[in-house]
Order: sequence, then C-alpha cells, then structure tokens
Amino acid sequence: MTRDEIRNQLLAALGEIAPEVELPSIDPRRRLRQQVDLDSADWLNFLVAVHDKLGVDIPDAEAGRLHTLEQIVDYCEGHGVA
Repeated sequence: MTRDEIRNQLLAALGEIAPEVELPSIDPRRRLRQQVDLDSADWLNFLVAVHDKLGVDIPDAEAGRLHTLEQIVDYCEGHGVA
C-alpha cells in the first residue's frame, strides 16, 4: 500500500468518526486532534478505526506520540501496512 493509500484510509476513518470535518482541509503536518477538535472518545474511536481499516494496532504509549496525520501514516507504514 502506498503512502497516499494509507493516508486516504486514515482520512476515511476520520470521516467516519467526525463526518462534519472537511477532509481536504486537513493539514497533514499540523496536530490532527486540534484541527478537527477530537475529544478523547473520538480519538479512541479513530484508533480503533485505524485497526479495522489497516490492521495496525497503535498502543496507548505510541498514540500519545502521534500528533499529525503524517506521523500516523509513518507509524502505519512502519508497522505492517504493505
């Protein structure tokens, strides 16, 4: 799977959690939760959706270090998404 395909899957997951978000306006290098105003429950639902769509588990310790869409793409790319 290419980086663009991973990014598109992540954006699709985000769109399911926060349908009001204009996905094309997401800046992949800015803090994601602040851009789309995700609370803790929404963030957890997003991480579950990442697992469902890409098969990647993001442990709590890692999730706390992933702030931008690009960081999440990097993590997925390095943890089994082919």
